[in-house]
Formats: sequence, structure tokens, C-alpha cells
Amino acid sequence: MAPDREDSSRVFLLRFLLFVHAFATVSCQHKCQTLTIKPCMGLNYNRTLFPNFAKHRTQSAAAIVMNQLNPLFNVQCSPDLAYFVCSYYAPVCNTLGRLLPPCRSLCESARKDCLEVVTKFGYKWPPQLNCDKFPSNPKLDLCVGKNDSASPTKPTRTKSPNDQPKSTSEQPIIVNDKLVCPPDQRAPNDQHTFMGQEDCAAPCKNIYFTDEEIKISRIWSGFWSTVCAASTVFTLLTFFIDMSRFRYPERPIIFLSGCYFMVSVAFISGFLAGDDIACNKPVEDGLSRTLTQGTKNEGCTVVFMLIYFFYMAASIWWVVLTLTWFLAAGLKWGHEAIENNYQFFHLAAWVIPAVKTIAVLVLTEVDGDELTGVCFVGLSSEVALRGFVLGPLFVYFFIGTFFLLSGFISLFRVRSVLKNDGDKREKIEKLMIRIGVFSILYMVPAVTVLGCLFYEQANRNKWRESWLDAYQYRSTRCMEVKDASACPPIVPDVKPDFAVLLVKYLMFLIVGITSGFWVWSTKTLGSWRRLYTRLKTSKADNVSS
Repeated sequence: MAPDREDSSRVFLLRFLLFVHAFATVSCQHKCQTLTIKPCMGLNYNRTLFPNFAKHRTQSAAAIVMNQLNPLFNVQCSPDLAYFVCSYYAPVCNTLGRLLPPCRSLCESARKDCLEVVTKFGYKWPPQLNCDKFPSNPKLDLCVGKNDSASPTKPTRTKSPNDQPKSTSEQPIIVNDKLVCPPDQRAPNDQHTFMGQEDCAAPCKNIYFTDEEIKISRIWSGFWSTVCAASTVFTLLTFFIDMSRFRYPERPIIFLSGCYFMVSVAFISGFLAGDDIACNKPVEDGLSRTLTQGTKNEGCTVVFMLIYFFYMAASIWWVVLTLTWFLAAGLKWGHEAIENNYQFFHLAAWVIPAVKTIAVLVLTEVDGDELTGVCFVGLSSEVALRGFVLGPLFVYFFIGTFFLLSGFISLFRVRSVLKNDGDKREKIEKLMIRIGVFSILYMVPAVTVLGCLFYEQANRNKWRESWLDAYQYRSTRCMEVKDASACPPIVPDVKPDFAVLLVKYLMFLIVGITSGFWVWSTKTLGSWRRLYTRLKTSKADNVSS
């Protein structure tokens, strides 16, 4: 019985192998199909044989590879190019039932005419189209020769509202609604996406702005961040000189100032570092610098953490400030009662921004900013902008405004009751004025920042469209001229309003500058005078001793 079972197993295995072989043979057979690849549809055949020489089983797979040669088709550098490329990627259907390769003479003719255009911008002739591997003697090896009647059609770019073009460089290659990432813009890690193209990075500069505009923006942000740092330092020093003077509900202003001090330090770092924070170093010598994306650039990550964490913390401290004002004015809480809950204020102000910062780092949504030299979130992704910046800021602003108005209404009612008490009425009026002025000094910049961010996220698709069109025109024109210096400038028809972004950066920092408003008083002057007197007296005692 055992030998019979063994023989049966062998027979079954043999039949199974024969079946697999037969299935593989059938599946690998070449089949004719209607030609649908656009660059080849203007030639003198309309049926193609697949799989092709590149082992592509579908025309769509072959079209993706052929798209990389569209700029050559656009400038029509050779009358033989389309026929040669199509005979390789979309072989002519024939009665022989097998692939007919292009002749070497056809390849050499196309290569000779187009090589200058290909090499002008640092590219190489595709190795898969190496002419040496094609038959040189049509009499010995049947192949596809020249076709004088071929006239390749010129591909056109079709726009769509949701078009997300792939990547770019100084001279990108345009491919059917996409951009193929050039070698000098290859991403150094897998965290980069530019114009929808993965593993591709944006140029460090001159995406939308000129060198002069970038220089102005760097000076602008550097100046205001320095002023912000000086103002917040003054506020913090005033607090440390006389800490008992700043009790709740005013104390959150001190923490808000401390947060803006850290934000200003990060902006100053970006100004002093030039491109080292916002941009990656070239992967190889001679290649371009690219904008940082992700968390692989340690300097960029640290600067992002400083700006994002402390800016969000400052926003929450403003909410806490309005809450404490409401508790004091509306619910008549005393200083001690409010201060007894300080741990909850700190928990909200530090934990919530920390969680959001960690989430951004986990999602690697950190982006370099060419205009300021710092890093932030949402500069390349509208989803990240809405989820981590616009959404939270809008919620904080809404909650803070609610508490502020509630407290302000309560103070107004108290003022109406105290008609006959002049001293208390005057104190209430002074407090209302200070609260009102500080509220305006915070709310106007906050609304402006929100408006600028809404402006950015609403128009980014238009900017990408215009940028792509400008680069498409440039890439085509640069291939037509012999002198690369004669290439036209890159001028998108629609791009970000430079003035709006300058206003955004100013409003981003101005709250730190105006936060010192609360300490600008005769009491502050007296505190500094007492400090000066103490230091002078201490110095005199040391000299006498």
C-alpha cells in the first residue's frame, strides 16, 4: 500500500506542476490590445502588444514611465523620438505574436537629436533605452526602423481644481498633471512631500518669493522678535522684582509673557542661523539645499517645539486670564480663592500644548519656513494647518472672548450699582479700561493671525496651480533655448501676498510686546527705583566694609 500511495503522490505533484507551468505560460503570452497611450496615438498604428519589453503588463504602467519623457515630446527634439519610445514601451501588434524591438539606428537617431536637451539640465539618457541593446542589422534581426510619417502629438496639461502636482526643482520635468522630482531635489529621508510628490523636497528658496523678499522677511521677523524678547524680559524682571504685586487674576499675564519670550528666542535663532534650521544640507556636493520636512533635522525640530508649544501655551494662558477675570468680576471670587486652583490652570496651559506638540512630531508634520528661517506646522499641509493651528486657535479665542465679555458685563453692572461710592467706582472704571485696552491689544492680533491663516489655507491650491503653470512654461522654454541663462524667470500669476505674510509674522509676536502694557505703571517705576536703591546701598556697604 505504501508504494501505491507514494506513486499517487508523485503523479499528483507532477500534474500540479504541469498545471502551474501551463497557467504561467498562458498568463505570460503577449496579447494585442487597443493603443491608449497618448504620445503614441498619433503614430501609424493603433494596436499594441503587451507585456512590453519593460515587462509592463498594462498600458497604464507603461504610460507612467513614458510620462518622464513628455518634455522631450513637447519640444519635439527629434522626429524619431515618439516612434522609438513607443516601439519599446508600446510595441506594435503584429501577426508574429511576438515583440519587435526598435532598431538601433532608430534609437541612435532619437538619442542624437535629444541628448543635448537631456544633458543641458544635468540628466542622463535613460539606461533602459540604451541603444547598444537593440538590433543593429534588420536583415538578421527583425526590428522596427524609422517611420517618416510619424508625427507625435503634443501632450497638454489638463487643469483640475484638486490638482496636486508632483515635485519640482530649479528645472523640473513636467509630466501629465504631475512633476517628476529631479535628482537634485531628491529627499534625504522618507518624510518629504512636495506638490504631492512623495520622497521629494521643495527648494530651500524661491518657491514663491524672490531673494529680496526673503531678505526683507528675515530682517522683519528678526527685528520684531528682538523687540518682543526685550519687552517680555522687562515684564518678567518686573515680576521677579516684586512678585507679591502680581496676584491672580493678573498673574497669567506673566506666564503669557514668558511664553512669548521663548517664541521670540526661537525666531531670533532662525534669523541668526540663516538657512541652517529651515533647510537641509545638500545630500551630495553640488546639489541644492531643500526645505526641511519631518523630524530628521534636529535644529528644525527643536525650534518648532519652542514656537508651537509656547505659542499654544500662551493662547491657553490668555483663556486662563479671561477666566480668572470672570471669576473675580462676575462670580466675586477673591484672590485666594482663585489662587487655590492654580494647579488646574497650569495643568491645562502646559499639558494640552505638550500633547499637541507630541502629536505633530509623531505625524512628522514639521515644515521649514523659507521666509523666517524657522520651522512650524501646517506650512505644506492644509489638514495639519486646520487641525493643529487654525482649529485650536479659534477654539481658544472663542472661549477667551466668552469669559472676557462675561466679566466685562459683570464689571459694568457693578459700576452701575456703585453710583454713590466715588472711590470704588473710579477703581472699577480704571480696571475696566485696563482690561479693555489689554483685550484689544490681544484680540486684534489674534483675529489678524486667524485671518491670515484662513487666507493661506483657502488659496494654497490656487498658488500650487499657478506655480505649476509657471514652471511648466519655464521648463519648456529652457529646453527650446540653447543658452540656459536665457531661460525666462519663474513668475507665477497667482502667489501669496507678501504683505499679508509680513503682517502675520508681526501679529504673531506683537502680543508679547504689548503684554508689558499691564506693568507699565507708576508702581513698576517705583519697583525699579527701589531695586536701584537696594543695589546702590549694597554696593556702598561693600565698599565701606
